[in-house]
Amino acid sequence: MAITVHLDEVLKARNMTGKELCAKIGITEANLSILRSGKASGVRFHTINRICYYLDCGVGDILRFDGRLEDEDEEK
Repeated sequence: MAITVHLDEVLKARNMTGKELCAKIGITEANLSILRSGKASGVRFHTINRICYYLDCGVGDILRFDGRLEDEDEEK
């Protein structure tokens, strides 16, 4: 995948659990799990904003681009 999720690393660095983050940002643990696994096909800016606020980080700390162009056919 061209966009990789590094949320686990940031959570660990902040000594916060996924459950704690879910309570702060107002999403379910199931939805956070999908995001953490990199299987989410989209995420709302509102959610990214709240994650970054509560983890005191930037978007680039949790989402990274690997330099490749991902074709829609590769996603299936």
